[in-house]
Amino acid sequence: MIEGFPLSRKQIESIVESQDKRLSVWTGAVRSGKTVASILAFIGALTVAPKSGLILIVGRTLQTIERNIIIPMQDPELMGAIASHVEHTRGSSTAVILGRTVHLIGAADARAEGKLRGMSASLAMVDEATLIPEEFWTQLLARLSVPGARCLATTNPGSPAHWLKKKFLDRKADLDLGSWHFNINDNPSLEAEYIKALKSEFTGLFYKRFILGEWVAAEGAVFAFWNEDEYVVPWESLPPMQRLFGVGIDYGTTHATSAIVLGVGIDGVLYFIDEWRYEASDKTTALNDAKLSEAIRDWLAGDLMPHPSNLKPEWVVVDPAAASLKVMLRDYGMDNVIDANNDVLYGIRTLSSLYMQGKLKVSDRCQGLIQEMPGYAWDKKATEKGEDKPLKVADDSIDPSRYIVVTTETNWRPYVDLAA
Repeated sequence: MIEGFPLSRKQIESIVESQDKRLSVWTGAVRSGKTVASILAFIGALTVAPKSGLILIVGRTLQTIERNIIIPMQDPELMGAIASHVEHTRGSSTAVILGRTVHLIGAADARAEGKLRGMSASLAMVDEATLIPEEFWTQLLARLSVPGARCLATTNPGSPAHWLKKKFLDRKADLDLGSWHFNINDNPSLEAEYIKALKSEFTGLFYKRFILGEWVAAEGAVFAFWNEDEYVVPWESLPPMQRLFGVGIDYGTTHATSAIVLGVGIDGVLYFIDEWRYEASDKTTALNDAKLSEAIRDWLAGDLMPHPSNLKPEWVVVDPAAASLKVMLRDYGMDNVIDANNDVLYGIRTLSSLYMQGKLKVSDRCQGLIQEMPGYAWDKKATEKGEDKPLKVADDSIDPSRYIVVTTETNWRPYVDLAA
């Protein structure tokens, strides 16, 4: 199918063996070759898919589908001549692959399940299945009703109690399901130096899952790698910024309200530049929405950076639940207020990867964030249910840091060179 691109024996075996399975799941480490194998298996399945029924590619968002699936399909070094037969306009919810229309569906939360109602599908590919809501997955399998219909999925491991592992992977002997486990050494196209660098960029939970490919439970500190000496820089030493992507805001009524500005330096590193935080000592000192909005606006109008600059935060990214604050900010003339992406686990993963790769630093003006990072911990009760959730304690500055990084990801990615 492809020329000059090395495939491992495990990749080839998984592609061949998947042809006889209704459900195929590739699991394991990042950059381990599982996605390449699944894409090649999908292309093969597409050539023999029934003419009736829709063909789907599912992912957490349309952007992740484009980045993880469509762009690799369009890479001639990977796909050879097939790449020229993959047509897609960025932002479109459809693609044309080998002449077949393929529908791209984002499934970030349980509400996405409604997108599948009423359809019949013959072939589906799922990117990062552990990030897909169980309700969506169940509905997707039900919609694969055309005779010979198949589903192909990839995922990094999650908790051993995750529904995908307990209800499907652990029951593969009872289901028409094939699964293959990959670790980082199973990808023959990676150079030894790259593997060494990637291994150094993860620690704790994420090392076990993303490098070793193990299904392990979340426990202890979320950011176990956190070292103030390594990740905190003096505000006065910040480099000139190329862009200020925005300010993330977490709204508190019985806890602190915090706002954090994210920019990218001329060195290609993201920086939490400055933080505004207010926590009332009692009810008598609490600020109403009007006062909070005014204080935030005044802060943003001040000197956020140590260097003279005309840059202003491009987006005001606010906790989706803070409806009243968003109204007040807009009333104060802020026409760039948007809802934050509040995907907690994805936010933690993204922050961890950025920190570990040296692509995210914190200015010493962000004292609320600096103080919260060491104590941010996983919720043991959620872990027992197969869920990865942090305790909702002392996270008033961590939350807006997640909001601004994840919500503006498509803006900062072109500036930041990431290994994974």
